Amino acid sequence: MLKILLVVLLGSLATGVSVIAVLVPPWWWAAAVPLLLLALVAVHDLVQRRHSVLRNYPLLGHLRFALEALRPELQQYFIERNFDGRPFDRDTRSIVYERAKGTDAEEPFGTELDLYRTGSEFLTPSMAPRSVPTDAPRVRIGGPECTRPYDMALLNVSAMSFGSLSANAVLALNTGAQLGGFAHDTGEGGLSEYHLRPGGDLVWEIGTGYFGCRTDDGDFDPRQFAEKAAHEQVKCVSLKISQGAKPGIGGVLPGAKVNAEIAGVRGVPQGETVISPPYHRVYSTPRELVRFLARMRELADGKPVGFKLCVGSRREFLAVCKAMLEEDSTPDFIVVDGAEGGTGAAPLEFADNVGLPLGEGLMTVHNALVGAGLRDRIRIGASGKVATGSDLVKRLLQGADYTNAARAMMFAIGCIQAQRCHTNTCPVGVATQDERRARAVDVPDKSQRVRRYQRATVKSALQIMASMGVEESRGLRPHMLLQRVNPYTVRSYAELHDWLTPGELIASAPSGWASDWEAADPDRFAR
Repeated sequence: MLKILLVVLLGSLATGVSVIAVLVPPWWWAAAVPLLLLALVAVHDLVQRRHSVLRNYPLLGHLRFALEALRPELQQYFIERNFDGRPFDRDTRSIVYERAKGTDAEEPFGTELDLYRTGSEFLTPSMAPRSVPTDAPRVRIGGPECTRPYDMALLNVSAMSFGSLSANAVLALNTGAQLGGFAHDTGEGGLSEYHLRPGGDLVWEIGTGYFGCRTDDGDFDPRQFAEKAAHEQVKCVSLKISQGAKPGIGGVLPGAKVNAEIAGVRGVPQGETVISPPYHRVYSTPRELVRFLARMRELADGKPVGFKLCVGSRREFLAVCKAMLEEDSTPDFIVVDGAEGGTGAAPLEFADNVGLPLGEGLMTVHNALVGAGLRDRIRIGASGKVATGSDLVKRLLQGADYTNAARAMMFAIGCIQAQRCHTNTCPVGVATQDERRARAVDVPDKSQRVRRYQRATVKSALQIMASMGVEESRGLRPHMLLQRVNPYTVRSYAELHDWLTPGELIASAPSGWASDWEAADPDRFAR
C-alpha cells in the first residue's frame, strides 16, 4: 500500500540520517531530528483510530486541521460545502462534530446569527419552563392494520445505501443505532450483511429499482421481499417514491462502485452503472399505491409499512388521501423528505429548483391528513438537513412525529464534505468501495460517535421543549415558532399558515384547499 510504503521510506531516511549524524559532525542532527519526528508522527497517524483523514493521508492530513484553525474564511471555502455545492452552516457542522466526540458544544459570548434577517425563525421560551425528561420519548409506529408496531426514536439514521457508503460506514452507523436504541434506514440499495450483522433496528427501504427484492427484468419480487422482511432486525419497510434532492428522477451508482458484493446485494451486473427508474412499476394510480402498501404489510407479516416522498403537488397527495379513505387502508408512516436534502448523485438544477422544502412539505402532509381525518392512523417522519436539537423541535412543530438525519450522521463517522462521493476516492473512507480507503473508518470508534451524537441531539431537543414549557412533542403548537417576514415584522406559524381541523376537508373544505380537494382523484395522479 502506497501510504505504508511512504511511511517506511520516511522512517528509513530518518534512520539513515541519524546514523550519519552519529558518525560525522553533529550538524547532521539538524536534519535527523525533524525527520525522526516526522516519521513518528506518520506512524502515529497510521495506527490511531480517531481521524480517518490521517489514517488515509499520514502527515498530509494535518493540512486539513491547519485549515480549520484558519476559519472562517479558508474553512468556509475548502471544507464547508455540502454534496451539491451549497454551503452547510459552519456552526451546525461544529455542533455535530463536538457532540459526536462527546465534548461540550456550547460557545459563549453571543450568537453569530443575524436575528433581523428576513426569514429567520425563533422558538419561543416560556416564563414557566418544565423539567427535562430523564428518558427520551418514543413514537409508536403502527396503524389499525399493523400487528407488529415499532417504537421509533425521535432521531434516527436517514436513508443512505450500501454502495453509496462503504461497508465500514454502514457497520458504524448500524452499530451506533444498536448501541443507542434508534433506527437505521437502509436506503434503496438493498439489505446487506453490514446492515444485519451489528443487530441495530432497520427500516428497509425499497426504491424504484427494487434492489434486494428484484426479478431479473427489474420487477418487484414478493418472495424475496417476504424472505428479507422477515429478518428480526427489520422493524419497518418503506417504499421510496421520491428523494428530496432529486425528486422525479432515479438514483445513480457509478459502475466503479459496483463491485461483486454490491452487485450481489442489489441483484445487478457487476461493474455497470446502476440507474434506478424514475417511476414505480407496482402502481400507477393513488388507489394502486394504497393497495400495494397494504400488500407490502401482508408480505412483511404485519410489520409497519410506509412511504417516503419529496412533496410536490398538493392535489396529488390529496388524491392519495382520498384513496386511503375509499380503500379504508392507510400506511403506518409517511417520511417527508425536504428539497434541501443532500446527495452525491443529483443534477444541480434538480437540487436547487425542484420539490418543496422540508417545512412546507411537512405542513402540507400533516394538514392533508388532519383534514381527511387520517392523522391519528399515520405517523410522519421528517428528513432533510436535520442536524441539531432546534432543527428537531421545529420539525415536530411543523407536523412531524420523529426525524431522520443523513449528513449529520455522516459527519459523526468522519465525513468532511470533500464532494468526492461519486468518484470512489472519498478521503475518509465513508463514501467509497475502495477497501484501502474504507479501512480508515474505525467501526468501534465511529459507532460510539454516532451514538453520542444522537443522544446529545435528542437531549438538546428535550431541553429546548422544556424551556418552551412543553413536556412532550404533542404540546408543541404553531404559535410557538416565529418567523421574521420583513425587517420590522415577526409573525407566528399560526398566523402565517393554514392549520386544518380533524375531518375539515370532508365536512367543508376551506377556501384555500377546496379546489385541490375537489379536483383530487383517487384513480389518477392529476396536477
